Amino acid sequence: YWAYDSTSISSHSECLRQVRHGKNKDGDRLPQINLLLLFGQKSNLPFYYRKLAGNIPDVKTLRVLMRDLDVLGYPKVKLVTDRGFYSMDNVNGLYQNHIKFLMSASTSLSFVKKTIETVKDTMCDWSNYNDKYDLYTYTQTMEWDYTQVRPYKGDTLKGSRRMYFHLYYNADKAVEDGRKFNLRMTALSEELLSGNRKAEHEKDYGKYFEVKQTPVRGIRVKAKQTAMDHAKSRFGYFVLLSNEIKSPEMALEIYRNKDVVEKAFGNIKERLNCKRMLVSSDASLEGKLFVEFIALIYLSYIKKRMGDKNLFKHYTLQGLLDEVDMIECFTEPGKSLFVGEVLQKQRQIYKDMDVLAPDVVASLG
Repeated sequence: YWAYDSTSISSHSECLRQVRHGKNKDGDRLPQINLLLLFGQKSNLPFYYRKLAGNIPDVKTLRVLMRDLDVLGYPKVKLVTDRGFYSMDNVNGLYQNHIKFLMSASTSLSFVKKTIETVKDTMCDWSNYNDKYDLYTYTQTMEWDYTQVRPYKGDTLKGSRRMYFHLYYNADKAVEDGRKFNLRMTALSEELLSGNRKAEHEKDYGKYFEVKQTPVRGIRVKAKQTAMDHAKSRFGYFVLLSNEIKSPEMALEIYRNKDVVEKAFGNIKERLNCKRMLVSSDASLEGKLFVEFIALIYLSYIKKRMGDKNLFKHYTLQGLLDEVDMIECFTEPGKSLFVGEVLQKQRQIYKDMDVLAPDVVASLG
């Protein structure tokens, strides 16, 4: 499976054509560009990236990815995505292109809510408990209503496709979901009472509160308890959909490995100093992203090798890089590179990385 995800990178520049306001994943109020990455889950290495305008949502990008992979010679692949990429059109497109997928979905979808309502009384039965992940699982086979518009024939092809619906419940997640929900309701209530309403919260204001205003009493806010209870009924649940994976445990294991992309975004922004673009032209942006991508390949390889060789017992990633950074090299015109002292533990690092130590490379000319 290939892990596919996106992040937003904020920018102060007014010269970059793709910098737009959108859903910022770091909570910045600045405009941004979006960056997409595709990672191999076995190699733990990135092999595809794409930048796009900051106002393009994740859900709109999947069809372009399928086209790009087809051009690159990968017509049939397996993708892991989060719920930001879920839509009926995307799922239909994945079926149409014979792409195997594992996709998270929102618990607010009607067919998900219906299933939760059906199984909630038995979900926490011991027979559904998974001790490896300390949660409860439920799986059913469902029929997906497949639709394919065929412009070349002027018709619409309809049918059904088999899909595996994996439902999970975690009690700790339910408590955390409840805490976050209460904090959010408190914040929304304070915004209403203060008159400091935010445009992006208008939908939630109407969903969860009744607001009345009189000249004498001012603004009064009353909770819509039924709506809040409906939201609370889904706390602790999450859903994975797949057209291939039957086992809920295997689906969860593969999905959790997707965090390789999340960590890669952290490396890009923190270790590779790309939290802001800091460029003023599109040509510079293209160059910077390419260099960042190449650097990410190296960084991802080092991290994977460290895991394979159990080096995290002795080093952090930065600590390992600092250790080999102490090796000095000297140049003299007309002569080959001269490498300073290489300690045994430094030589072992190069061996674990499966690359030649710098003094060995220098001796080979």
